[in-house]
Amino acid sequence: MSTPSASPSSPAASPSSTPTAASAPSPVQGRQDGRLGGSLGPVGLVLAGGLSVQFGGALAVSLMPRAGALGIVTLRLAVAAIVLMLVCRPRLRGHSRTDWGTVVVFGITMGAMNGLFYQAVDRIPLGPAVTLEVLGPLALSVLASRRAINFVWAGLALAGVFLLGGGNFDSLDPVGAAFALGAGAMWAAYILFSARTGRRFPQADGLALAMVVAAVLFLPLGVAESGTKLLDPEILALGAAVAVMSSVLPYTLELLALRRLPAPTFAILMSLEPAIAATAGFLVLNQSLTAMEAAAIALVIAASMGAVRTQVGRRKLVAPEA
Repeated sequence: MSTPSASPSSPAASPSSTPTAASAPSPVQGRQDGRLGGSLGPVGLVLAGGLSVQFGGALAVSLMPRAGALGIVTLRLAVAAIVLMLVCRPRLRGHSRTDWGTVVVFGITMGAMNGLFYQAVDRIPLGPAVTLEVLGPLALSVLASRRAINFVWAGLALAGVFLLGGGNFDSLDPVGAAFALGAGAMWAAYILFSARTGRRFPQADGLALAMVVAAVLFLPLGVAESGTKLLDPEILALGAAVAVMSSVLPYTLELLALRRLPAPTFAILMSLEPAIAATAGFLVLNQSLTAMEAAAIALVIAASMGAVRTQVGRRKLVAPEA
């Protein structure tokens, strides 16, 4: 799961684009970024971030029998919050009540998105869960546009969802599917509030503060479900690995990529998340897909890419008039 949004259909675009838009790298950082970007290329950085997110999700699923879904979410949010606060060192003074209200709602949305998604992958395979979750940003993209072609993409996505459920959804746990759809709705809200937070807080300060809000809100839930298991050294270490793989590392890679990669291209690459998730589920969790489920994921990916391309085409037509 991963970010600001390059476009409404981009999940992982929120956290990473906020710092990108507002921060200028130092000369040393610029040289380091150039070496890393030159070796992998911006597309490679985005794909590496996607692999990190989804394989981190697969690791989280493997931990759930030991620490519970809410416990894993708590560890992920807490570790990510600590790392981001240490790195960003956000300024706490000088913000208005509206600023704080925005960042609190952003944190609530972020926590809800993570909690619902982890509840989903605790019940249904990772690939289908991410596919259903992507419908949230896709719906936002369709609703934000007035072009009729976007309803074609929406229909294509709905066809994919119909196939994903085997025509009657008997093949998917309905509760797990509902959690994934709820996570998608929160993902769409996350994109909107990420943009608002980025306008009110410099660099990645708003993201760091929102992550603290999410971690604090989830802490009682994680303790209630997992208790002292959260203090087990092995679970703590693996939970920290989930946080690094699912939050810290992908945000960093996407930040570096967005310095050289057009936002629309970034959004299209993010549309590949369901396929990456299905691959991670197969390799790490032995979650195989039927031919119908693979076709369903392909339809949703095609719909997401089509929606992004339509938005890009519209901007190109409007731009000369501005």
